[in-house]
Amino acid sequence: MSRVPELRGRHLRLREIRVTDHVPYTRIVTHRLLTRYLGIDRMDEAEAHDAFARTMGQAHCHPRRRYTLAVCSLDDDSLVGTMGLLVEEYGSNAMLTSLVLLPGAPMAGHGHEAGRLLMAFGFGQLGLHRIWAGHRSDHPRMADVMRAAGLRREAMLRQLFRTQGCWHDVTTYAAVAPEWKLQATETELAILDGAPRLQGCH
Repeated sequence: MSRVPELRGRHLRLREIRVTDHVPYTRIVTHRLLTRYLGIDRMDEAEAHDAFARTMGQAHCHPRRRYTLAVCSLDDDSLVGTMGLLVEEYGSNAMLTSLVLLPGAPMAGHGHEAGRLLMAFGFGQLGLHRIWAGHRSDHPRMADVMRAAGLRREAMLRQLFRTQGCWHDVTTYAAVAPEWKLQATETELAILDGAPRLQGCH
């Protein structure tokens, strides 16, 4: 089993998905608006159940390549969003995936922090060299989220995936470990090192 330790930031934390997360997870993947910009179509209840089962099994795969984590507030263990990392089968690369927050989540406006925590884990304990991410080119807010996560814009991939009956262009961003580490916070450096570190100013 390859489990991720709790990753705690200033406004939110990430943890492994648990059986008790089934209801809020299902709410996300069956929600018409929350799935609008994802690379998957909105699921029905049966599809959501199967997807949740696959997500629960990720920690039991060896080698583990998929990490779908629950986004929680600092003082409440309830799942209010998801954040993922997909490790590619070649090189030392991975893709950030599935950043979604439920309406009214207390860390609204800080979703980039989930990406940064997972990048610190990837660059540190997973030994990755390059992490990339993408968003539908027509998404109105994701460019700011990508920049806040420390990702640099790279390219526009034409008609990369098809959802809701249409093909969508995707804008891609990436960070490489040596550069990203230079702007990491003390909290992120602690995750990179895999050891406790006194929290300083951010």
